[in-house]
Amino acid sequence: MEDFLKAGVISSTHGVRGEVKVFPTTGEPQRFRNLKKVYLDTGKERIRLEIAGVKFFKQFAILKFRGIDNINDIEKFRGCSLWVDREDAIPLEEDEYYIGDLIGMEVLTEDGASFGVLKDVMETGANDVYIIETAEHGEVLVPAIRDCILDVDIEEKRMKIHLLPGLI
Repeated sequence: MEDFLKAGVISSTHGVRGEVKVFPTTGEPQRFRNLKKVYLDTGKERIRLEIAGVKFFKQFAILKFRGIDNINDIEKFRGCSLWVDREDAIPLEEDEYYIGDLIGMEVLTEDGASFGVLKDVMETGANDVYIIETAEHGEVLVPAIRDCILDVDIEEKRMKIHLLPGLI
């Protein structure tokens, strides 16, 4: 399991005092109100940043970081991801999973045969859709519903699915 979970991506600066617009990659954008720190992934390192202020504009969270008071200090991080410690993540309900824990998971059919690897998760309005890379069928989209997802074992990085007619 990952120690860090992706919370958002810096899309642009906001004003000239070092604030940034963050596109949340979490199902709960309001979560930023309760965070004290995030980690900025520059591609070379993760920098710990303390959150000094949070506000919202449309689908974006506007974050102000302690010690960054100038647009020039933060502008270079446009497009960089913000991560949180797993312990600071929103608690999950039953049958909910962090996307980072699902990516790379081995996918088996209900009879135990290897089907592919979960490559990505597409978040839609009704339910998530798992993008599974298979050798035989290429990319297969499987809805994350009880009829299709039979079992998820985070520790073993394994998922068992039922393929409804028409999915492949």
